[in-house]
Amino acid sequence: MNNSASSFLRVCAAFLAIVLAGVPCAGRAQDAALKVATIPIDTGAEAFYALDQGFFKKNGLDVSIERITNGPAIAAAVASGAVDVGFSNLVSLAIAFKKGVPITLIAAAGMYSSKAPTTTCMVALNSPIKSAKDLNGKIFATNGLKNIGEFAPRAWIDKNGGDSSTVKFVEMPFPDMAGALTQGRIDAAVMAEPTMTESKGQSRFFSNCYDGIGSSYMIGAYFATTSWAAAHPDLVRKFQASIRDTAIWANKNPLLSAAILARESKMNPDIAAKMFRAVYPERLEASAIQPVIDVTAKYGALPASFPATDMMYQGRQRVAASSASFTMSRESTSVVETRRTSRR
Repeated sequence: MNNSASSFLRVCAAFLAIVLAGVPCAGRAQDAALKVATIPIDTGAEAFYALDQGFFKKNGLDVSIERITNGPAIAAAVASGAVDVGFSNLVSLAIAFKKGVPITLIAAAGMYSSKAPTTTCMVALNSPIKSAKDLNGKIFATNGLKNIGEFAPRAWIDKNGGDSSTVKFVEMPFPDMAGALTQGRIDAAVMAEPTMTESKGQSRFFSNCYDGIGSSYMIGAYFATTSWAAAHPDLVRKFQASIRDTAIWANKNPLLSAAILARESKMNPDIAAKMFRAVYPERLEASAIQPVIDVTAKYGALPASFPATDMMYQGRQRVAASSASFTMSRESTSVVETRRTSRR
C-alpha cells in the first residue's frame, strides 16, 4: 500500500472515531432521568448537594430538581406524576398515608438532634418565663398548626410539668416571630434555623422543645407513589444510594454544604455557615420515624398510631425496624459534637 492510500485510511479512521465518539454505544448504559421536588431548606437540601457533588451522576441518574415551597404542593406533584420523587415532613406524610394516599417513603432526609438542635423554643429577652409550667395559659407561635411545630412543643410542655391543653398555639411565619415576642403579642415561639441565628439580640433561648418527641428522629423524608416505586425498583435503589452518599459527604463537610444551601435558598452565606445544621441519616429506619407518628397520634392528628414500616418502601431495601437510633457513621457523630462545641 502506497503512502497516499495509507494516509487516506488513517484520516478516514480518525474521522470515523470522531463521529462515533458523539454517538451513544448500544451497550453503554445511559443515565436514567428522574424528576425530584424539594423545598430549599436544610432538611430537604440533600438533593441539591447530590446534584452539585455528582452523587446522582455517580449512581446513574440524570436528575432535574423542582423547587416547590410547601409540602402539599409537592405531594400533588408526586401524585400527578409531574415529578417522580418528593420531599416532605413526616407528620404530613403520616397523615396523608393514613387517609389512603398511596405513598411510600424511599429515603431519609434531615434529622433533629438535641446535640445540634435546628429548632428551639425562644422567648423575649425580658421574658419571665423560666419553666414549662410558666407557659400555661400563654400564647405560643408556631409556623404550622397541627404539625410537628405544634406537637413537639406540646409534648415538651407536658413532659416537663406544664399543661399544653391550656396553651394557645397560633400560626405565624418564622421571620415575624422575633418582632412579635418583642412587642408582647406572643409569649413564646418555636423557631427553626436560620431564624434562630438571625433573631439573636431580639429573643433568647428557652428550651430544646423538639426534645419533647425524642433526642434524635427524622424530620422529613423522600417519598414516591407506591405504584411508581413498584414499577421502578432500580431507580429507587439508585436514588437511595445517591442520598446515602450525600448524607456521608454532607455530615463531613458542613461548610461546603452551607455554601450550596445559601445559594439554593437565597440565604445569607454568613448565616448559613454559623447556624446549626441538619444531620443526615445514612438509611431510612423505622425507629427514627416511629416517635413522630406516635406524637402525631397523641395530639389528635391521627386516629391512632401505626407501625412506621407500613409506610416504608419494602422493595430491595431492607427495612430496619429494630435499631434503636439512626445509622450514622462515627464521623457523623463527631460532626454533631464539633458543631455543638463550636456554637458554645
